[in-house]
This record gives sequence, structure tokens and C-alpha cells, in this order.
Amino acid sequence: MPKLYPPIAPYDSGFLAVGDDQQIYWETCGNPDGHPVLYLHGGPGSGCTDTARRFFDPTAYRIILFDQRGCGRSLPHAGEPETDLSCNTTHHLVRDILCLRHHLKVDRWLVFGVSWGSTLALAYAEQLPVQVRALILAGVTTTRRSEIDWLYRGIAPLYPEEWEHFQDGVPASERADDLVTAYHRLLNDADPAIRAKAARDWHDWEAASLSIDPRAKPPASWSDPQFRLARARIVTHYFRHAAWLEEGILLKEASRLAGIPGILIQGRLDLGAPLVTAWQLARVWRDAELVIISPAGHSVSDPGMEDAIIAATDRFAQPQRS
Repeated sequence: MPKLYPPIAPYDSGFLAVGDDQQIYWETCGNPDGHPVLYLHGGPGSGCTDTARRFFDPTAYRIILFDQRGCGRSLPHAGEPETDLSCNTTHHLVRDILCLRHHLKVDRWLVFGVSWGSTLALAYAEQLPVQVRALILAGVTTTRRSEIDWLYRGIAPLYPEEWEHFQDGVPASERADDLVTAYHRLLNDADPAIRAKAARDWHDWEAASLSIDPRAKPPASWSDPQFRLARARIVTHYFRHAAWLEEGILLKEASRLAGIPGILIQGRLDLGAPLVTAWQLARVWRDAELVIISPAGHSVSDPGMEDAIIAATDRFAQPQRS
């Protein structure tokens, strides 16, 4: 039965200047002569983890990871309140992928995106399909307004206690409005105590629906105040702008993926990224296979998710298709 590959350390890493006074941290692991694979983390703003390296056979893949602007080890860090996020958009991240590809001298690569990373993977692949050998997406999102509204209002009846706490985190006068915008304002307040509380409240709400297991704990990084502030600032920055994407554009432009094989891995009980988005994408991207995991939610640690991911990456580890 598939399982995560053993822990592995990078054989190379560095910082790449990508303009706008931004430096993105990158690393490469596995086989320097293997199939290039690019890992795109979620969030937005979560950064890469050591576990992400373990989704790929290190004898078959040249595993490439990077921390997106403002998070992880990239600089400047959004956990510093003075860090300007105006040059941190989906379009900037796509450009960063192009810069990294050029820097590492990659021709075509497998692109793996999880959660928000699936939105970024689609935005990149639809813009430059010739650079993409295949796509694997887990916890599929396209960051439509409807998806954001579901996360920060529609899901509320399923978690009434946590929702009440989330609402209580903003002034009463703002609770009937857009909570993403309200939290964005609090996360950029001049008072560090207000920023810290808002970041904690934001993550408490997200943690409620992260896994199907009510006993599951959020990632250890979520206990770090600087991580929480950076991630919450970036998430609200992206979501209040719907990721600077025309509503539904990634589904409308999915025809550009024709000829690119893909695997969509989706928990049937995923409340963070409901199954309907992956199903809609598979309907218009005929080269994609939809793999539904029951029971599993949004966490890649939920039952069956890691096995499905490893099975998918192992499939594309075979000799490159023409």
C-alpha cells in the first residue's frame, strides 16, 4: 500500500530575487536528473513543509519547492506588519514560477498543487500549458467568490459555536458585512494586540473544518504567532480580491489544458473545498481523472488522501510521455 516516502533533505536551495524587492526561498530534493516536479503549497501563505517533499519518489523526481511571496522563508515576510502586500497577487506568483523555472533550467514539469496551490497551478498551466507535463491537484479550489463565501459564511450552520466566536472577533457593526474584509482591516491594525487576536481568531475558524476528525489538531506551525499573522494577512489579502481572477475564469479556460493529463484528488467530505469544484473541473477538462476519497475531508492527512497522492505521483514517475 502506498505511503509517504522517507524524510529527505534538499541537495540545493537558495533565494531568488524576482523583482519588487521580493526574494523567494526555493529548494530541490531527490534525483537531480529525475523528472522535474513543482510543488505549490496552500494557504495562500502557508509555506512549504518537510512533509511536502515526501509525496514524491526521490529516486525518480527532481523535487522543486518554493515558499510563495511573503510566507515561509521568503522575504520580506508578511508576519512583519510593515510588509507591503501590494505586489503579492496571483499574477505575481505565476511570474515567480516562470522565474524559478528559468533559474533552475526546467523545460517541462509535473505541477502538484494542494488547496490554494491548485488554484495557482491552474492559473499557471492555463496561461502556459506548453510548460506543463501533467497536473496533480488535491483539495481542488478555483477561488471563486462563491467558494470564498462558502468558507466565511455558507459553512456557518455546521459549526455554530465556532462561527459565533469568529463573528465575535469583529465589531458588531461589521458582522453582517464581509468578514474577510473586516478581518483584513484588523490584521493590519496599528495595535499589535489587535493584529495578534485577529490572526488567532481567523485560524481558530479555519481549524474547525480542516479535517473530518474532530480530534485532529491543526499543523504545529499554526501555534506560531508570526506564522498566523503572515498567513492570515495573505489569505485575507487574496480572498478580498477573489485572487484577482475573473469569476469562474479557471473553469472557463480549462479547455487550454487539453492534452495535459491530470489527476484530481478530492475528499468526498471536504468542507474547505467542496467536491463540486473538482467535479465541475473534471467535466470540462476531459484529460483529468477525478479520484474521490471516502471518507476524507480537506486535510491531506485524512484517511486515504496520502495514499491517493502517492499513487498519483508514482504513476507520473514512469517514463515521460511524448
